[in-house]
Amino acid sequence: MSGVMVNLEVVNLEETFEKLVAALLNDLRPNEHFTLGLLGEESQFVRFNGAKVRQGGLVTDCEVTLTLMSHQRTAYRSFPLTGDWETDWAIAHTSLTDLRAEVPQLPVDPYLVLPSGHATSRETHQGQLLPPPAVVEAILPQVTGLDFTGIYAGGTMFRAYADSVGQKHWFANESFSLDYSIFLSDHQAVKGTYAGSQWDQATYSAKLLDSKQQLERLAHPPKPIPKGQYRTYLAPAAIAEILAMFSWGSLSEAALQQGESALAQLQRGEKSFSPAFTLVENFRHGLVPRFNNLGEIAPTELPLITQGKLVNTLINSRTAKEYGKQSNGANSSETLRSPELLPGNLAADHILTALDTGLYLSNLHYLNWSDRPTARITGMTRYACFWVEDGEIVAPIENLRFDESLYRCFGENLIDLTRYQEFIPEVGTYDHRNLGAMLVPGALVEGFTYTL
Repeated sequence: MSGVMVNLEVVNLEETFEKLVAALLNDLRPNEHFTLGLLGEESQFVRFNGAKVRQGGLVTDCEVTLTLMSHQRTAYRSFPLTGDWETDWAIAHTSLTDLRAEVPQLPVDPYLVLPSGHATSRETHQGQLLPPPAVVEAILPQVTGLDFTGIYAGGTMFRAYADSVGQKHWFANESFSLDYSIFLSDHQAVKGTYAGSQWDQATYSAKLLDSKQQLERLAHPPKPIPKGQYRTYLAPAAIAEILAMFSWGSLSEAALQQGESALAQLQRGEKSFSPAFTLVENFRHGLVPRFNNLGEIAPTELPLITQGKLVNTLINSRTAKEYGKQSNGANSSETLRSPELLPGNLAADHILTALDTGLYLSNLHYLNWSDRPTARITGMTRYACFWVEDGEIVAPIENLRFDESLYRCFGENLIDLTRYQEFIPEVGTYDHRNLGAMLVPGALVEGFTYTL
C-alpha cells in the first residue's frame, strides 16, 4: 500500500472527486478530452504467522489517474488525493500542465477512442464485516496450537470514473477476505480462503474444520504417482486457477484478431467444449464495477461460452475501432472481470464416489501455456492433493506436473461439474486490495494428463 492519503475521509471522497472533475472541466481547452479514474480503499489488514498476530493496521488510500487526449494523442499521470483541496488541485493542475507539454511530442494513435455517451451510475454494496477490534478474537481462538499463517483484509473499496463529456460513475464495495495456510512440521500445508461481504462465524468454523480434516489426511506418508492419465476431481479453487488462463489472451477479441488466442479453434468451430460448460460474465453479484476505462457500461450478464460453444468475445472500444467490431464494454486488457462457470449435477457428497479411483486436487499453481494454439496448459499440483481408491481418500500425493488441453479437460473428458459453486476471491494486496472474484464449481474429469 502506498499509504499517502493523510486526512481524506471516506465520507467526502465522492464529493472531493466530483469537485476535482468540475475544476478540470473548467480548465479544459478546445480540442482536449480527459478521463479521470479513481482507485481507493479504507481497509484493515492483519497478518498472522504461527497463529499469532505479526502485523496489523488500518489503511486509507486513494489514487486518481488523469488521462489527457488531444489531436489523436494521449498521455496520463497518476497522483494521490491528500484530502486538502488546495494541495489536491495544485497536484492535478500541475499534472494537467505536464500532460499538455508531453502530448504534442507523442506519435499519433490511430485507434485512440475519445470518451462519448451520457452514461452515469452509482452503485454501493454494504456488508456486515467484523468491527476492527473483533477481528483477532474471531479468527485466532479456533487455530490455537496450529501453525496458522495468513492475512485478513477487510473494508470498503472504491472505484470511480468521470470524463470531459459528462459521464460519471461511482462504485463502492464492502468486503473481506481471509487467505490462510496451515502447515505441518514437514512444510506440507493446507490452504483455505474465506471471503465475502458478511462475516459468519459458523461458516468460518466449518471452513476451518474442513482444513483441519485435510491436514490430518496430509500427515500420512505421501504416495508417489507414476506419470500417466488419471480420473481427477478438480476442486473449485483448482478450477479457478485454470479459468484464470481464459484471461491470458483467450477470450480477448484483439488476441483472436492478432492470432494470439488459445481459443482460436473454438472460435472457428473446429473444437468445442462439453455441453455442460457454460461461462458468463456476471455483474449481478456486485463484485466489480460494470464501467470500464472509458466509462462504458458492460451488460449485466454477457454469455461467453454457452453449452460448449463460443458465443461472445470480450471487446473494448479500441479493438472495436481497429477491427470493425461492436464493443461490449470490456476493459482495456479484455480480461474476465466477474466470471461465473455455471454448475452441473454432481452432488458434493457424491464426489469421492463418482471419482472412485484417481486424484483429488484441491489447488494448482504455476500455470502457463505449454502449447497456446491447441489450448494446452501446464502447471503443478499444490497443497492438499490426494490419491483416492474405491471412493476413499488413501494418501496425500507428491507434487505432480500436469500438461493438458482445455479442449479435453472441459470438452470430451469432462464428466460433470458440481451442483454447488464456490466464491473464489481475488486476494491480492500488492499496492492495493484487488476487486473481483470467480463463482465456480468443481469438476470431475476423465484421463487428466500428468507428465512428471
